[in-house]
Amino acid sequence: MTQYRRQCFTQAMLQRLEVICQEQCAKWGIALDEFGGEADHVHLLLDMHPNIMPSKFINSLETVTSRLIRKEFNEYLLNFYWKPVLWTRAYCLITAGAVPLEVLREYIKKQERAKD
Repeated sequence: MTQYRRQCFTQAMLQRLEVICQEQCAKWGIALDEFGGEADHVHLLLDMHPNIMPSKFINSLETVTSRLIRKEFNEYLLNFYWKPVLWTRAYCLITAGAVPLEVLREYIKKQERAKD
């Protein structure tokens, strides 16, 4: 979720975020099964090994995506933030054991995409 729930993500930013997330997941040995985003947050469907600490991965992912997105879209983001921030410190992490993955994929795909 973006800091202060600012609706700052454009389609181009979400596409870049997806690429960055794919790269970071590959580095951690995590499968990014689905990516979806709205103007103020993103959804990730991840398949990770139990020996990976989700909190460490999310903190790393937030750090990397924030740094790169703020660097690449700096002029645009200055309209929303005066400090070098992007994400709120909070995040929602839900494990899925009894829900079929296809249901989760459909949920993520149906999320409204950001408008340019």
